[in-house]
Amino acid sequence: MSGEPSEPEDETPSILEEAKAAKRAAAKATDGSKRTRQLMTGAAIGVGSAALVGALLYASRSRKNDKG
Repeated sequence: MSGEPSEPEDETPSILEEAKAAKRAAAKATDGSKRTRQLMTGAAIGVGSAALVGALLYASRSRKNDKG
């Protein structure tokens, strides 16, 4: 045999490698720059506001069988 493995190796990165790369990218993106923090805060406020509006709309809708 020519020393080749019996099963072909998967060329895609493993989950651990992907997690490490994502962690490095997140650390690089949030390295303390004021603009990045402002964008992240704005996105969080937007998502929270949308969730509140959705909850209020759901809670205030009329129900057909409410009167029993």
